[in-house]
Amino acid sequence: MNTFGERFRFTTFGESHGKALGCIVDGVPAGIKFDEEFIQSEMNRRKPGQNEFATARNEGDKIEILSGVFEGVTTGTSIAMVIFNENQKSKDYSNIKDLFRPGHADFTYFNKYGVRDYRGGGRSSARETAARVAAGAVAKLMLKELGVVVQSGICAIDGIESKNIDFKFAKSSEIYALDAEVEETQKEAIINAKKQHDSVGGVALINVKNTPVGLGEPLYHKLDAQIANAMMSINAVKAVEIGEGFGSSSLKGSQNNDQITLNGFKTNNSGGILGGISNGDDINVKVYFKPTPSIFIKQQTLDTHNQEVNCALKGRHDPCVAIRGSVVAESMMALVLADMLLLNMGSQIKHVKRIYS
Repeated sequence: MNTFGERFRFTTFGESHGKALGCIVDGVPAGIKFDEEFIQSEMNRRKPGQNEFATARNEGDKIEILSGVFEGVTTGTSIAMVIFNENQKSKDYSNIKDLFRPGHADFTYFNKYGVRDYRGGGRSSARETAARVAAGAVAKLMLKELGVVVQSGICAIDGIESKNIDFKFAKSSEIYALDAEVEETQKEAIINAKKQHDSVGGVALINVKNTPVGLGEPLYHKLDAQIANAMMSINAVKAVEIGEGFGSSSLKGSQNNDQITLNGFKTNNSGGILGGISNGDDINVKVYFKPTPSIFIKQQTLDTHNQEVNCALKGRHDPCVAIRGSVVAESMMALVLADMLLLNMGSQIKHVKRIYS
């Protein structure tokens, strides 16, 4: 399955070491001002090779628009975008072409499909997420028309948690840290793991402001369910927390309930979603990334002939995938919201009449 969404829908294609990656975005309303500079700026936030906290793979991630835009606005037809790979080094993987890398999808992909693209994991590589960011940027252009803002940052690295949440600071941080007071400690944890040929995990916080009330399609297409679906589809994500999340299981009902006043909700333990539908409050989602499985420590594994062997990796890899992964999570949130906005248009007859009257 390479397609996500119902009304605002995108399909991605391409592999880590193939000629190119890309996406086709369907369901984009006509007349949206198409800002190519903004699209590229989103690509730049995720692209590799920018500093010592990311992989050294040096990709420009230059986006090319192939269709769906005319004279600076969307036409209502499919928007096709492509990103050509520039810095593949497939020879780095020649020594493990018959091995299953621990922590990677090599074992499961081979057993499912019977075919092995060992060049950086092929389709299972996080390189695919570049196309998601391109699609998410288009979704953000639509959300901008409605004043909906999606933002993200890193709230934990290697167990070092943020005490403060500052999305403005995160934009200027090399690791998108939300707390200036712990940024250096988080950086040190990444560099120390890198020096030891190891990696660390992290947690991204995604926040949405100005969400309209009513987004979400119960029972089987709830907003929180689709957010979880979107986030869990991202490489290396192992858990998703909405609002108070895990902590709500240890609260009493009197503590967890968000009381309602004429001025809105007194608290936001729900994370902006009740009954699978947005309630107009901020949507808050935490996305938990495991440590990068590509580490330079010898590990035990099997080969394609079911023989026990040792795996010694080469190549260029992120010491913490959560950093660039936070941009992907932000993009997936935008895509879910764009889809839900279009789906919600037919929820009441008065909405339909407003369009056709």
